[in-house]
Amino acid sequence: MRVIIQRVKSSQVEIDGQIVGKIGGGLNLLVGIADTDTEAELDWMARKCLELRLFPDTAGDTGRWNKSVQDIGGELLVVSQFTLYGDCRKGRRPSFDRSAAPERAEMFYDKFVEKLRQSGLKVETGLFGAMMQVSIENDGPVTLVLEKESG
Repeated sequence: MRVIIQRVKSSQVEIDGQIVGKIGGGLNLLVGIADTDTEAELDWMARKCLELRLFPDTAGDTGRWNKSVQDIGGELLVVSQFTLYGDCRKGRRPSFDRSAAPERAEMFYDKFVEKLRQSGLKVETGLFGAMMQVSIENDGPVTLVLEKESG
């Protein structure tokens, strides 16, 4: 499982000109599901996204990051992103062989979103499999790649 985690001031997803998900301050999560992912990867990744200390003690502070999205009562926007498993090492067209099949990926994506919602934080999403326009006002900017392989 791979997640691009971005600290944001705001973020939203549009489909055909309609906003389907929108948050204020918190985290934008672009989520890729691998064909080998299990419930264990989902649990680890949800916990990591909720507990990772990416926020300073006070707004505008550039010092240590001591607070998690839970600590600040932030919001989450979760967007499915199968292209995170695109392999571009050979040729000129990415290979998506490691991405989970759409039906399996959607089931795991939905489970991941539910695990995040159990935190009590506001969790918004895009629409799985849809062509989306994602607007991200990155804060910092702070962007990290989280990865958890099965096993």
